[in-house]
Amino acid sequence: MTRLILASQSPARTKLLTEAGIRHDVLVSDVDEDAVQAKYGVTDAHDTALLLARAKAEAVASLPEAEGALVIGCDSVFEFDGESHGKPYTAEVARERMLRMSGSQGVLHTGHWLVDCRDTAADADDEAADGTGATVGAVSSAEVHFARMSTSDIDAYIATGEPLHCAGSFTIDGLGGAFIRKVDGDPHAVVGLSISTLRDLLVHANVGITELWAANTQ
Repeated sequence: MTRLILASQSPARTKLLTEAGIRHDVLVSDVDEDAVQAKYGVTDAHDTALLLARAKAEAVASLPEAEGALVIGCDSVFEFDGESHGKPYTAEVARERMLRMSGSQGVLHTGHWLVDCRDTAADADDEAADGTGATVGAVSSAEVHFARMSTSDIDAYIATGEPLHCAGSFTIDGLGGAFIRKVDGDPHAVVGLSISTLRDLLVHANVGITELWAANTQ
């Protein structure tokens, strides 16, 4: 049975995989995102999302618990007015961003990185190994269009705490969905993990996504 490990503590990502019928385990990395960005000096939102996804996937892939599994790491960065926005963390930052985003649009980039940690060497009986040694990534992006938000809407949303720990200060699968008019692109990318992108990456490991469907374990 092929094991998939999600290198993320995001409840939205594991919920998305679960609802898509994909069995997986969760193993959180201890990657210091600020340190990674400082080391590589990446400022472009697209490249930053991929860089951080790779850092998370490779950190988890190096752990003993990942032996024999496939590891998928993800990270999301919101691009607005030429700036890269991660999590705001404070109400002040979230409010300033949302006032600017009201009635406008930006692009949410979600980076994905897959590492095949399965054995690549034949066993003692000369049977071929399943592992490919693949380490591949891709970015799925979607343009998000926001409705006009009143200051009372913004303050009420921030008071819930939801936008403080989300890239770009919003969600589409939670309370923030009320303020999104439309999405051009993969809506799963806005949640934080594109199922179709995962499917494409699994091809490099010679794994079909249907092999990970929970129904296939019964």
